[in-house]
Amino acid sequence: MTTSARLLKGLLAALACLAILIGAGYVGAALLHTDAAPPAGAGTNPTTGLPGASGNPIVAENQHAGTTDWRIKDVAASRGIEGYADHVSARIGDAVNLYVSTTAARYSVQAFRMGYYGGLGGRLIWRSPPQRGGLQVTPTVQAPTFIVEAKWKPTTTIHIDAAWPSGDYLLKLVGDGGQQRYVPLTVVDDSSTAALVIQNAVTTWQAYNNWGGYNLYNGPDQTFASRSRIVSFDRPYAGDGSGDFLGNEFPLVYFVESYGLDVTYWTDVELHERGAQLLANHRGLITLGHDEYWTRPMRSAATSGRDQGVNLAFLGANAVFRQIRLEASPLGPDRRVVDYKNADEDPLNASAKGLVTVNWRDPPVNLPESSLIGQSFECNPAKANAVVVDASSWLLENTGAHDGDTLTGVIGPWYDRVNPAFPVPSNLEVLMHSPVSCPSVVTSFSDMTYYTTPSGAGVFSTGTTSWVCELTAVCRQDPRSHPDLVVLQITRNLLNAFAAGPAGQVHPSRSNVAALNIRR
Repeated sequence: MTTSARLLKGLLAALACLAILIGAGYVGAALLHTDAAPPAGAGTNPTTGLPGASGNPIVAENQHAGTTDWRIKDVAASRGIEGYADHVSARIGDAVNLYVSTTAARYSVQAFRMGYYGGLGGRLIWRSPPQRGGLQVTPTVQAPTFIVEAKWKPTTTIHIDAAWPSGDYLLKLVGDGGQQRYVPLTVVDDSSTAALVIQNAVTTWQAYNNWGGYNLYNGPDQTFASRSRIVSFDRPYAGDGSGDFLGNEFPLVYFVESYGLDVTYWTDVELHERGAQLLANHRGLITLGHDEYWTRPMRSAATSGRDQGVNLAFLGANAVFRQIRLEASPLGPDRRVVDYKNADEDPLNASAKGLVTVNWRDPPVNLPESSLIGQSFECNPAKANAVVVDASSWLLENTGAHDGDTLTGVIGPWYDRVNPAFPVPSNLEVLMHSPVSCPSVVTSFSDMTYYTTPSGAGVFSTGTTSWVCELTAVCRQDPRSHPDLVVLQITRNLLNAFAAGPAGQVHPSRSNVAALNIRR
């Protein structure tokens, strides 16, 4: 066995990887139980064997006993309960109201903090006493924007106290007849100075949520014309109720907590409301598999943070593609996502063209996403292998990869590429340049990129929405699949460097766009 092969085999033995199988009506887990090797510069917790600096609350949290009881084993068989919360995110001291509709005579709520927990994936934090069940009213659809809001009565109140550590939570609704659904909640610590802040893309979850028959793409007749122009958090998520958390985000949460990395959590609503003040408290912002819908304050906060030395990692594709606005609902501020997708329909087109809800690159906004990310969204759906073109990069250290090596099936279904038709940083470094085809683009490439700024910040983008789910091979919907070892090691290299400080001070980017002959 070669040295590179031994390195890769050793990495697999050093990682505890969660595989989540999400099929039609099923959520399950297959677990590989191994000891995690500490990242560079980290100590190891003697109780759990987890790595991390002394005093790191993530290490302390993962000393607690975990459970797999958070899982819904059969969504299709458990229909008859659903709900939503009046908070997308909460802080210690908040009272969170749940709005539950169920065929069950009684139900309870179980709150699970999601993480590593010895490979089990979650910890039970709180359980409600039995609650009285009952069906609530049919949702309303309001013309002309076709917004759907449930307008239910509150049924359960949860008081967030010090027993709820900052993190990503799934509130599991359990009816006495076996009914089960999730309500997601992020518990945020505004005082955190953790090295990395992980962002839940809840505005994108809501954009695709077709509960009640409508989302920002189509209505019940599946046409674009019948779509919602405004969607609301005042309704459940369709499916198992978890939004896009389990497939697009949880694998990275599990990964970072398995290493005891110094992280905290918020949603993109926090980036919108307080990002300008709070992002500078962290060394890196990590956005996950699909973070498409951004307000102008979100983009301004991320850009300002980058220009002050905060690293940005886009572990997906199609990020920062749609400009949106947030508006209040009857339950509180910033609970409606506004996106007309057509300037002529948007009421602000006549008075505030910079806030019109079109694609960021399109008139009258004209701010392509590549000026922040380094590359541009091109197409979906696609499926292709990733191809290494810069194995000398620090990001590929200890992977054993060489130029020309491929990573099977990593590209897609959404992908980004370096397109000189849009702004491209002059020092952009392309790490993977992968041939791909797509329904609207017969021959093209997907790119993985990295660039650095005068502030020292590093900006990284995977160029594919599959990257996060590849951390646990969830994309393959096969519990026997193992994660690609190169994907795991690149992610580890990235997060360690971004947690250490402005990555460009140690790893300045080197442009190779011209050498790769990348054209429009």
